[in-house]
Amino acid sequence: MRTPRIVASALGVAAAAGLAWAAFVPPRVDSRDELFEIPQGTWARRMAGDKVDVLPDRIDLALGLNDHLLLRNLDDVPQQFGPVLVMPGQSFRLPFEVASTYSFDCTAHASGQMTIVVADTPATPWEVLRWRWNRMKARMHA
Repeated sequence: MRTPRIVASALGVAAAAGLAWAAFVPPRVDSRDELFEIPQGTWARRMAGDKVDVLPDRIDLALGLNDHLLLRNLDDVPQQFGPVLVMPGQSFRLPFEVASTYSFDCTAHASGQMTIVVADTPATPWEVLRWRWNRMKARMHA
């Protein structure tokens, strides 16, 4: 009967160690770019009446980690993002330096609008844990 208790205790210690690592180890990223691609055929599908969503309503970024928005237009037609016209096959990189909420007109988005929320660099263990959790959720939904 001791074996289940030992296993449960070991699992609890492992889970606590994992949470401590996720909260206290500073996050590192390979690239500060957060890539979003506009797939080929997006405009044609919209013109055919399909309400296709190729970009999320809201994009969350964090200063010092993933604070460069990178839009890649793989569609056959130009796409407007704010004041910028992104031609087919081109990419547009927009670095952010101030934590704030930004709204842009965006022809690749079904609503025509996109919101980008740029947060400060996670500083406390809870903020780091929250950032890691949100990043994991975003990658699972992509």
